[in-house]
Amino acid sequence: MNITILGIESSCDDTSAAVIENGYLLSNKIANQHVHKAYGGVVPELASRAHLQNIVPVVEAALKEAGRLKSDISAIAYTRGPGLMGALLVGASFAKGLSIALKVPLIDVNHLHAHILSVFISRMGDKNQYPQFPFLCLLVSGGHTQLIIMKSQLDFEIIGQTIDDAAGEAFDKCAKIIGLPYPGGPWIDKLAQKGNSKAFSFARAVVQGLDFSFSGLKTSFLYFLRDQVKDNKSFITDHQNDLCASLQEAIIGSLMQKLVRAAKETGIRDIAVAGGVSANSGLRKSLYQLGVNKNWRVFVPSVQYATDNAAMIAITGYYKYLSGQFSSQQVTPAARFDHL
Repeated sequence: MNITILGIESSCDDTSAAVIENGYLLSNKIANQHVHKAYGGVVPELASRAHLQNIVPVVEAALKEAGRLKSDISAIAYTRGPGLMGALLVGASFAKGLSIALKVPLIDVNHLHAHILSVFISRMGDKNQYPQFPFLCLLVSGGHTQLIIMKSQLDFEIIGQTIDDAAGEAFDKCAKIIGLPYPGGPWIDKLAQKGNSKAFSFARAVVQGLDFSFSGLKTSFLYFLRDQVKDNKSFITDHQNDLCASLQEAIIGSLMQKLVRAAKETGIRDIAVAGGVSANSGLRKSLYQLGVNKNWRVFVPSVQYATDNAAMIAITGYYKYLSGQFSSQQVTPAARFDHL
């Protein structure tokens, strides 16, 4: 008997649906919301309205591409949180209604947990390798930066996290300071490839243990620009590529320093990086270089699965289905989670 999971993701500004059957991805459809670019960030009310418009056609497109009918669905997995409450409510309400109509189980999924399990997404015929348990995962996104020991797909331990801002937030806010379009992270990555990463130096926080901090780096970046612009009003324009490269070097350097320490302390050599920031080319390059130097086995999701998508929700739902971890209709979305 096939286990066919419909995954639904609506935590922020992407409406996505995916179908996974027996652990293999059959489809993954995403509707992006470009309206937010004009505002320099996601507008929650506009995001909710767009999800309402997109969710039915996106689910239909995912089923069509997968070649499956609604009657083939074994369970529906949806993002419970964290995320924008209005956006989460759209996905959760749709999933609950469809599960009642089809009389199939409902599975709530933690968005961050799903990012980690994105390293297990594959299509039939792929020759992917997967990390062996326990493995160490660096989770880096716009709102979270954490180090996690994965003991199984559903059992994990957080051993380090940011005490203030996340790495992705540092990328986006610093990008905004120098006038780059939203979302700023990908723009910094693109311009950094043309710049000198040693051109400028920015303060890096010294935090005990395996925790992170990026608020000081943002402040250092802001004050540095403030002082430079006093003497040269076109400083940012003249040095944009070098600023991006140097900023990226500082953020990635902080991440890799803690990752190396965590690997040494735990003795784990299977290393994964997940979350939206894992799409950053500089981060990927640094990780692979460390993998060679430290004799690690490195695992990073394909770029298409690094950012928000329903495939990661569906694969998490698949493993929860196998262990019988179903959700009731009374479970409500949560904008924030204190833990994974």
